[in-house]
Amino acid sequence: MKLNYYLETDSLYIDLSEKTSVDSVEISEGVVLDYDAEGNLVGIDIDNASKKVQLKDLTLKRLPAEIHKIAA
Repeated sequence: MKLNYYLETDSLYIDLSEKTSVDSVEISEGVVLDYDAEGNLVGIDIDNASKKVQLKDLTLKRLPAEIHKIAA
């Protein structure tokens, strides 16, 4: 999973899979779910993210994964 924030558009994209998105559904204003060819959720796009989510604090609990930090 990857979290990508784009300052110039104030959008947050959450990559849930490496698969390509083939369909998108807006579930609320500025929140779009992307699906692959099999109907699996592969990403979440949030417009005006700074107004919808707390971007300055990220807490991860009990994830069975390695964490990589990439400086902006």
